Amino acid sequence: MTALIMGLPGGMEWVILLIVALLLFGGTRLAGMGKGAGRAIREFKEEVKAPTGIDAQKPAEPEDLTKPVDAEIVIPETRKDI
Repeated sequence: MTALIMGLPGGMEWVILLIVALLLFGGTRLAGMGKGAGRAIREFKEEVKAPTGIDAQKPAEPEDLTKPVDAEIVIPETRKDI
């Protein structure tokens, strides 16, 4: 009775909800949804546990900033028709 007041389903209510879900979606579809949810949770845990890829790599050493840069100075053209 306390769970009903709080809004949480009790023991028999869970059974009724499972039967309704089974009738609506079918057994194979419910099994597929459970499998997909389990896979998503497992992948999430793996990603949170150990960073891989770009995050796991050591940062590259900065380039030598004392070297001259091969560049060309470009002077923008001015418009004379204004």
